[in-house]
Amino acid sequence: MSTGGGRGPRAPLGEINVTPFVDVMLVLLIIFMVAAPMMATSVPIDLPQAQADRMQADPDRLLLSIDARRQILLGTTPVPFDELEARLRANPRVHEQGELYVQADRAVPYGFVVQVFALIRQAGIARVGLVTDPGSTTATPEQTSERGAGHQAR
Repeated sequence: MSTGGGRGPRAPLGEINVTPFVDVMLVLLIIFMVAAPMMATSVPIDLPQAQADRMQADPDRLLLSIDARRQILLGTTPVPFDELEARLRANPRVHEQGELYVQADRAVPYGFVVQVFALIRQAGIARVGLVTDPGSTTATPEQTSERGAGHQAR
């Protein structure tokens, strides 16, 4: 009876069976592939609360508005999305004040607001204020989704 492939009765095996090792590694790989997306979506996020003083209304401030239909208004003038950057560059009030205030309806998708902010930045405007609902200044995430939170970004 030979155990070493004809090398003698007590010769050690020169080959290790790696099949169980490969099986275990594949099972672990599958477990991590299935579990990774679940771990990424179940991360709890504690959003910060905004505490800001209410700003005085100033009729001279230039206001860019986005309504629920994604119509953009610079002051009271409707501006097509593809002309926004050029209109901002050509507007003397923007360069005179050096700042712009944006108010967007809460029904407007976040991605669209980000695209508008990108155009504002490309127009050379560095200071942008966000106009929000003048409700409580310490809103919880639930309250924020109901009425909006008040803060200003620069």
